[in-house]
Formats: sequence, structure tokens, C-alpha cells
Amino acid sequence: MRRITRTVAALALAAAALTTVEAGGAGAADGAWAGCPSGAVCVYPQDQDPAVSPSDVYWSYGAHNLSGQYGMHWVLNNQTGGAHARLCRGSGGADCVYDLSSPKGVYYDLGPINSITLDRP
Repeated sequence: MRRITRTVAALALAAAALTTVEAGGAGAADGAWAGCPSGAVCVYPQDQDPAVSPSDVYWSYGAHNLSGQYGMHWVLNNQTGGAHARLCRGSGGADCVYDLSSPKGVYYDLGPINSITLDRP
């Protein structure tokens, strides 16, 4: 009976540890999240759900024009220090329609989106 109790307790601890890693968001020691490096904003290939490996990684503040992005994509803001990312209908960061604080992600139709801005806090 003690052996069964110990086994059940060990399994419960292992399950709790796995749940904590999953719920913890980034999970990686270097701050990467779903392959998106700490400090970056990442766009993932169309219909890649869940987000695993980004197709585009943006590092610098300012506007970044998109090309050939249609349909549903994950966009992850893994910037640090409270920086935001915005999804914009116009090129050059014009007509922004979605504000993405950090660390957050959104599964969004990028068809009408023509640029992403990375904005200082």
C-alpha cells in the first residue's frame, strides 16, 4: 500500500511540474517563446497552429512592411521592457488596427495587414 501511495505522489508531482512549464509561457531559459527569441516580434507561417517555428523575426523599432502574408498567422510579441507591436492596414505603419502588448500573441488574418510596427515603451 505504501508503494502505491509513493507512486501516486510521484506521478502527481511530475504532472504538476509539466503543467507549470506549459502554463509558464516562454519556458526556455533564454526567454525564447515558441521559437521566437527574447526581444523580438515573430510571424509564423500561415495556418501553423500552434506556433512552432517563425517565418519572420523582427528586432528593430519602427515599421516593417509585410509581403505575401495572407490568411491566419500567429504573431508573437516577445519584446522586453513593455514594448508593443501593432498590426497596421497601411504600409509604413499607417492605420494600425491591433495593439499587441508584450508578452502576448494573436492568431490573426494578415490578408488586410500590410505592416507591423515595433514600438518603444
